[in-house]
Amino acid sequence: MERTPDGTPVGVDDPYEIAGVCDHLTSDGRCRLALGHAGVDPAFAAERAAEDYVCHVGEHRMWAECRQYRSTTNDRVCERCGLEEVRMAHDESRPLLEEHHLSYADREGTSHEITVSLCRWCHAKIHNSFGRIDDDVAPDPEAIAERETRRAAEAEELGFRSARTRSDE
Repeated sequence: MERTPDGTPVGVDDPYEIAGVCDHLTSDGRCRLALGHAGVDPAFAAERAAEDYVCHVGEHRMWAECRQYRSTTNDRVCERCGLEEVRMAHDESRPLLEEHHLSYADREGTSHEITVSLCRWCHAKIHNSFGRIDDDVAPDPEAIAERETRRAAEAEELGFRSARTRSDE
């Protein structure tokens, strides 16, 4: 299993099996990085420009072959247990979901950023034991309790109270 620089497991053998579509890939199959940010890697941008900026690995999904590949998460669901995020506006409480890095080490001179969303309970199980991202698990009971507490607070905030009720309080 892949490991962090500190030696803790990341929950997968191959980060590219879990990795999503490249953040730079446009809907028409071109490389957004080469199109709009050529200064980041001029040689890479020139290679892509010579091929009309078409992503050279997009249709094959061989992400490890691209030196500018990046897949960062914006999911609102835990990749491992399916727990949904509930964020409270103007609340400083810790988020239920955290960004989990799958890739740390250079692969043949290339370092790819690959992240997924994990609830903080699954995140701890993966780093502190032999938990895997592809384990078939249900959300931790403590995680469900925290989510439901937030949902109740959200429902109370959005609930309707008549002016008469509010004035009686």
